[in-house]
Amino acid sequence: MNLAEGVQLVSGGILAVMMIVTALGVVLLSNIVYSAFLLGGVFISISGLYILLNADFVAAAQILIYVGAVNVLILFAIMLVNKREDFKEIPGRWIRNASTGVVCAGLFALLGTMVLVTPWSVDSTSPAVIENTIVEIGKHFFSDFLLPFELASVLLLMAMVGAIILARRDLIPESMPRQETISTSLTLPERPRELTSIGATSGEEN
Repeated sequence: MNLAEGVQLVSGGILAVMMIVTALGVVLLSNIVYSAFLLGGVFISISGLYILLNADFVAAAQILIYVGAVNVLILFAIMLVNKREDFKEIPGRWIRNASTGVVCAGLFALLGTMVLVTPWSVDSTSPAVIENTIVEIGKHFFSDFLLPFELASVLLLMAMVGAIILARRDLIPESMPRQETISTSLTLPERPRELTSIGATSGEEN
């Protein structure tokens, strides 16, 4: 093992520990603002692992899209809709907690088994070195993965249209006002009936 491999190994361990700790903070912390900030730490750790795997374009896209767009959008949503509400105790909550723990433990065991079983050794004689990752990703996007790429764009468009409709729902009136209820500034105020009757009786007395 040379110096470069040792630095990569230590950097990978630090990034892995950072990713696990921040992910646990996202799940376990009760303050949702802190969880959103730690989610940005998870994304940055993943981008660091991409850099160690020589996937420079994917690492840059990870930071630009997930940290710069998705995480900031989550923070804006939390800041705008930060309503403090006292939730009532849910009956039988321990059943939900236990079932969630079992599912998480099963997923962890499944992923751990896949990590241990997968052969991670790379053949040094294989000509798998890619000089320009951007060109290769573009080729795969418009050849092998063209259909998922287009479906993802359509899904994002549908989500954007739905978000616009939900955001403008408060501006749409439930029913249009009737014609007779509309008043203008040119309409003269109506004379009160009491004053009219008083004026009529005074005229009769005179």
